[in-house]
Amino acid sequence: MFYRPLFRLVPDGTRINFMRGRFMGLIVSAVLSTASIALFFHPGLTLGIDFKGGLVMEARTPQPADFAKIRAAMASQGVREAGVQRFGADDSVLIKLDAQPNQDATQQMVGHVRAALEAAQPGTKILRTDAVGASVSAELFRNGMLALGISLLMILVYIWFRFEWQFAVGAVATLVLDLTKAIGFLVLTHLEFDLVMVGAILTILGYSTNDKVVVYDRMRENLRKYKTMPLRQLIDLSINETLNRTLGTSVTLFLAALPLALWGGATLSAFAWVMLFGIVVGTSSSIFIAAPILLFLGENRLRRDSQAPAAAKPAVAQPGAGKPGTGKPAAGAQ
Repeated sequence: MFYRPLFRLVPDGTRINFMRGRFMGLIVSAVLSTASIALFFHPGLTLGIDFKGGLVMEARTPQPADFAKIRAAMASQGVREAGVQRFGADDSVLIKLDAQPNQDATQQMVGHVRAALEAAQPGTKILRTDAVGASVSAELFRNGMLALGISLLMILVYIWFRFEWQFAVGAVATLVLDLTKAIGFLVLTHLEFDLVMVGAILTILGYSTNDKVVVYDRMRENLRKYKTMPLRQLIDLSINETLNRTLGTSVTLFLAALPLALWGGATLSAFAWVMLFGIVVGTSSSIFIAAPILLFLGENRLRRDSQAPAAAKPAVAQPGAGKPGTGKPAAGAQ
């Protein structure tokens, strides 16, 4: 006895002509990625403490934190560039300060913050104070960019060995476009770019790669199954056949990350928002970017040895040859 699911995101037998909009998909993606690159240079990413250096202080107030009082007390102490935000619970406060020129200035700044917290809400305790130097932050930024570059290279090598080179180039080109859009999203939302964001982007690349490999696998199976089907029609067929799985996985992951984005607190919400954006971009790019690139690269290569041989033309009978009742054999008959 077979059990059918209660509902399907995509009905069986769906035949959407995705490749009809391939030019529009590539144009929109190119415009968004170009705009994201421009935003990267101006106004640029909002670097976190990990990449620009500075102080991070975590405090706990005796009652729910009153951020208006805390910020006013900070200003009265001369601490005007502090970032003050809730850190999980209502009584947890995270304070981020720019790097100070020397150790004495750092200690003085910590003293000002401590005095401001005590004045705003007496009994507040400083739980931790972390300092990141400029040299350490520069090394972390370099290593983060190196991790992104190596991940793209490894993805290229993996897909190149598993599929034909057209698949690998299409996948990596699409991942680069996804990466640029994620950077543009970070610039527009003013989310701090730190090591957590590097982890989020690497997670996006991994998910997007997995989604594209699933679609590519079906395309490769159909290339062997349908020897004479035009590549454009075959790509549409493969996308439709995997569409239910693609959307189902994406919706499941999206619903899992959404509560973290809404109620995850400062430590998880930024990571989750980038994940949500990456899920949408990665899913759509598998259909509207990676597939058209593969079509353009492989239209005259993946099908070059799979064309159907031309059918033999029927012989033209001679006039009067082989007519009933004539007693004459057809031409060429002995």
